[in-house]
Amino acid sequence: QVRLLESGGGLVQAGGSLRLSCAASGRTFSSYAMGWFRQAPGKEREFVGATRSSGITYYTYYADSVKGRFTISRDNAKNTVHLQMNNLKPEDTAVYYCAADSRGVAGPIEWSYWGQGTQVTVSS
Repeated sequence: QVRLLESGGGLVQAGGSLRLSCAASGRTFSSYAMGWFRQAPGKEREFVGATRSSGITYYTYYADSVKGRFTISRDNAKNTVHLQMNNLKPEDTAVYYCAADSRGVAGPIEWSYWGQGTQVTVSS
């Protein structure tokens, strides 16, 4: 079992910044694929970004809607992944979730584990 716990959400003005964190359990965190998703009221959950290992390198990629504003980083020594959000817009308002695939294999990611979510609200 992998347990995930998000933190760092809150209320921020448009143009401001916020840093989310996701702490994960497990002894092989460095091999996990880690992702961020969000869900706004009345909308389906959408992909934000993710990072995964190929054994030697990590690949990090983002949805077009956040590219250039959001940055994912990971601290393997602390089993933690971060989502740095800059130049926030009201349309970024959502519950943000982190997710994990702990299999450490190649191929399509299976997001088997999810955190409880943290609320991000951006005011105009």
